[in-house]
Amino acid sequence: MARITLENVKKSFGKVQALDGVSLDIKDKEFFVLFGPAGAGKTTILNNIAGIQVPEEGIVKFDGEIVNLVDAAHRDTAMVFENYALYPQMTVYDNMASALRSKLYKKDEDYIQKRVHEIAKMMNMDHLLERLPSQLSNGQKQRVAMGRALVRMPKVYLMDEPLAHLDAKLRNAMRTELKSIQAQFGTTSVYVTHDFMEALSLADRIAVINEGKVVQIGTGDAIYDLPVNEFVATLMGDPEINVIPGRIEKTETGYRFSMQGSGKSNDLPEDKDLFAKFEALGVEKVDLALRPQHLVYSFDPVPGYLHCTVYSYESIGNKSVIVADHEGLQLRLIAPNGLRVKIDQDVYVDTKLNYSLFFDYETKEFLARYNEAEIRKIAEPEEEEG
Repeated sequence: MARITLENVKKSFGKVQALDGVSLDIKDKEFFVLFGPAGAGKTTILNNIAGIQVPEEGIVKFDGEIVNLVDAAHRDTAMVFENYALYPQMTVYDNMASALRSKLYKKDEDYIQKRVHEIAKMMNMDHLLERLPSQLSNGQKQRVAMGRALVRMPKVYLMDEPLAHLDAKLRNAMRTELKSIQAQFGTTSVYVTHDFMEALSLADRIAVINEGKVVQIGTGDAIYDLPVNEFVATLMGDPEINVIPGRIEKTETGYRFSMQGSGKSNDLPEDKDLFAKFEALGVEKVDLALRPQHLVYSFDPVPGYLHCTVYSYESIGNKSVIVADHEGLQLRLIAPNGLRVKIDQDVYVDTKLNYSLFFDYETKEFLARYNEAEIRKIAEPEEEEG
């Protein structure tokens, strides 16, 4: 397998700066996910690793060796695309065997037959080997595309949103299968997605990409629990995290948070490390952020709860989402299915402030959160030496 390093890689298309100084260090045998919104530059990074595109500035290395001038065919990578890219006139067997029949990676037919049947059986598609792509479902086509990449045992697997066209049930099954395959083969895998659930479930580490830049790199837990800014915080989670602008002020016993444009204020639960950080930073205006599961609600008045109205109610599978409006501030919260909710009815909302994250009001950069030291121990485990 291979360790992949990108150092200050820049790539533009006309006046559009697709990559702006991207640096990554992808470990040998790691499942590394490039995550971000559409147009962020994820596929361009993948193409520069593959050799399909060449950076205008910066270096791409495989195992410490610079490969900028090595063409795609000689980098020993295998790509799986969103659109499958199967040969329509070939059977599943011949599609999977095609990589091992190429001049560069040619093997004898006995080896090819053994290898294709081995991978086909592992992926539960050995009964499909004589079919043409036109006789396959989308899920089966994607399995063939992945199988074709797996038969060759390259240094690196590169996957560009390979599950995007699959239905939800099959996508979940294929996520489990992909992770199992990666663990079994011990491959270095780079995976592109805009789905945060795919990123969290598959990745050993995630790089969040936006506007051609790396915003944050870390484990799924680190990026979810310790986002470097509000952009990352809003990407990770569905429903989206709630961001409440306001002000913190020191009191005789600790700190108080006051919502912007509202008379509501609450004393913050005690956290000596958090309060010491507030003291050191000297901040006043902040954005307080809470995940929807950390808001509580009642349809009957409760002293101290924020008076809101129901803006929308949506049932999504095993849960529902209420969007509550308070003078233009919309708060998302989780509710059980089966509620009888009317738009514009009163709802009273309170916050579990001991789960709060705090961001700078101006820069939107992460400042602190509750239990930060304990969360960092779990989310950012120390790397083993060697």
